[in-house]
Amino acid sequence: MEYFATGVMSGTSLDGMDIAFCAFRKEGKLWNFSILKAETVSYPEQWIKKLREAPEANGRELIALHNEYGHLIGQTLKHFFERHSIRNPGVIASHGHTVFHQPDKGYTFQLGNGAAIAAETGQKVVCDLRSLDVALGGQGAPLVPIGDKLLFHAYDFCLNLGGFANISFEGPSQRLAFDICPVNFVLNRLVRSNEIPPAQYGVSTTGPFLQYDPDGSIARRGKIRNSLLKKLNALPFYQSSGPKSLGEEWVNQNIWHILQKESYPLEDVLHTYCEHIAIQIRQSIHPRKGQKMLVTGGGARNTFLMDRISSQLEPQVEVIIPSEEIVDFKEALVFAFLGMLRTQEEPSCLASVTGSRYNNTGGAIFNGKA
Repeated sequence: MEYFATGVMSGTSLDGMDIAFCAFRKEGKLWNFSILKAETVSYPEQWIKKLREAPEANGRELIALHNEYGHLIGQTLKHFFERHSIRNPGVIASHGHTVFHQPDKGYTFQLGNGAAIAAETGQKVVCDLRSLDVALGGQGAPLVPIGDKLLFHAYDFCLNLGGFANISFEGPSQRLAFDICPVNFVLNRLVRSNEIPPAQYGVSTTGPFLQYDPDGSIARRGKIRNSLLKKLNALPFYQSSGPKSLGEEWVNQNIWHILQKESYPLEDVLHTYCEHIAIQIRQSIHPRKGQKMLVTGGGARNTFLMDRISSQLEPQVEVIIPSEEIVDFKEALVFAFLGMLRTQEEPSCLASVTGSRYNNTGGAIFNGKA
């Protein structure tokens, strides 16, 4: 049987909304998928500002923004369906935009009211995918490993390089997954905070200042600062084992505390931080010859970062970057899959990767159909 579903998500990098309209088919115990239509819809400047400042909003402002952003998601999806003549989008699974994530304190919050999305689209919507797992004592993250396990079983490791790096793989008896370290959340913020004119590095882009390091070309010009690298690698989070996840709060309390004390040139800081990412990825696994690692997310386009990761892993592990469609929309694809699993009452969150009391089927459902 074929199932249709649409996944929509917004990452911490604030690039925009990733939307993927997908089809899923089950053959025996294996699932196959097709991404039928996919698109990234960039945010207007005012929405980048709103989302970036959301953690500082008071209660009333946050509730209002939650509803407003839900309507924005719904309107964006409605236009997406119209542009591509999609009459049956299936269930819509919205991850929303993470504002707070502190599972150790018992809460996580993703902006974007699912009721507003359902009202705008007139479709069934699954949202708030993390809260049940957190209520069960888990991290509420990562959510993607169930998709890695069922959709990308040909790979030994599935690595995603988004705002944060997270990895998923089969352990001796169960699926293992966890956040590794911040990636684009830090790299992009370093570039933005320096207000670099594109012409300074010969880059052609819109806007007066660079928002990220194109292809890692700025980092490539720098050199490793060993004292900074040592401080980053010594953070206690990297020494802990078991289910663990990261959020903006952790970055503010740990990474920026280190980076703000340094006065190295931006090229050196970016170069050193890319080396830090590569080292942490290597240390998060036990590589064996002949293994394959699938790499997706925006960081896969950073050629300097990928060079550093490959140098840490090869020749034992073959680093594979798939098609651009998979690189850009794998997470939206998996969230569509999670939405479909939710409607089938199938487990969508693995206790082995989140640390919750048991596998669970999270997500609130709003049915927008009359």
